Amino acid sequence: MEGVDLNGKVEAGAVEELGGPTNPMVSPLLTDLYQFTMAYAYWKAGKHLDRAVFDLFFRKNPFGGEYTVFGGLEECIRLIANFKLKDEEISYLRSVMPTCEDGFFDYLREIDCSNVEVYAISEGSVVFPKVPLMRIEGPVAVVQLLETPFVNLVNYASLVTTNAARHRFVAGKSKTLLEFGLRRAQGPDGGISASRYCYMGGFDATSNVAAGKLFGIPLRGTHSHAFVSSFMCLDEITDKALRSQDGSRTCEDFVGLVQSWLHKLQLADSLSGFFGETNQSELAAFISYALALPHNFLALVDTYDVMRSGVPNFCAVALALNDLGYKASGIRLDSGDLAYLSIQARKFFCMVEKEFGAPGFGKMLVTASNDLNEETIDALNKQGHEVDAFGIGTYLVTCYAQAALGCVFKLVEINNQPRIKLSEDITKVSIPRKKQCFRLYGKEGYALVDIMIGEDEIPPKINQGKYCHRFRK
Repeated sequence: MEGVDLNGKVEAGAVEELGGPTNPMVSPLLTDLYQFTMAYAYWKAGKHLDRAVFDLFFRKNPFGGEYTVFGGLEECIRLIANFKLKDEEISYLRSVMPTCEDGFFDYLREIDCSNVEVYAISEGSVVFPKVPLMRIEGPVAVVQLLETPFVNLVNYASLVTTNAARHRFVAGKSKTLLEFGLRRAQGPDGGISASRYCYMGGFDATSNVAAGKLFGIPLRGTHSHAFVSSFMCLDEITDKALRSQDGSRTCEDFVGLVQSWLHKLQLADSLSGFFGETNQSELAAFISYALALPHNFLALVDTYDVMRSGVPNFCAVALALNDLGYKASGIRLDSGDLAYLSIQARKFFCMVEKEFGAPGFGKMLVTASNDLNEETIDALNKQGHEVDAFGIGTYLVTCYAQAALGCVFKLVEINNQPRIKLSEDITKVSIPRKKQCFRLYGKEGYALVDIMIGEDEIPPKINQGKYCHRFRK
């Protein structure tokens, strides 16, 4: 049996190199009022420097599942690395705590987190109930002020990372997962956080440009139904020229080239009966988009009729691009029977490849969106489909199936004395004292169990130490 030490200390040097929290609203004031009133009471009683140990953990896995993925650690460390109350913040606290002595505010002006130590499981790790995600040690008044922001920063981050991981598990490793949730997220911070932690949870890209810039997440996107419906006819396209991919020639009438390909598709024996006249305003939109972005042409094909207009129009534009050395990316389906339509579109692409000798055309990317979630993806898998990528928004970023993870922050030791929180509800009884946590593995390399022991107890033996790592301070 081999083991992993889940007790890691965040290195002081690494902390000093970090800038402030990503969200400027994360400050020492981002806490509940009672944290400051308790800090005052500690100070008044002369207990504010007592050495306290708190555990941050959760009691139950979310979504009725069997695991959670830990997120939010970096933002917690960014907070303590820059924890300092400003003069204007102290002035505000004076106004809301008018009965507190002046000496308390002098104390607040001087505090930072230089005497705080954080031990944590690595961010992105799979974690389980009751096992501390973080252990925070330091002067009790200071650590008390960290409770609310730490719980806030970990709760949603871990919840949405877990939600993303669950979607990845259902979709499978071979599918591309795209986070499209910004417009449905709970405000700007919810949108930014969702993009960041969905990427951590296994998504491949986001539509959120700000998150792409902040965190280096790959960006993906196409166009909307509004773009398609904004065009009325082909006559709106005034600049019809398109230079070839290698720059060696210019097609002066790309519109005409597309029309000729559409005519060939209509006359092809293998495609007979699939479609007749397509929507010309949709064709105009597709051509305009291809003229603007010939290297990355991916069309939304369900504005009017997927198989009788959207897919044939896309194929005509894609074949015209192919003549000029470009390779179209694929289509997006945003409504209808996604399983059926993806299969029909794939058949159409394969027939086009065979009919016109267009290598790789049958493997054109099919992306599906439209309020997808775990259950709909699972249903699509059982039904059978030809979707290559899923664009997921509302149910993912809002964590629709569960509102919160329910992290808690409990005192487990003070001045080397274990402390326990009792309750008639046995699930709320805390586990006292400072702990070490280990994950044990079998010979086959699979995790078997997490165990917690007291810090002064003998840890399990770790064969050759090859799976051992410690938290960083």
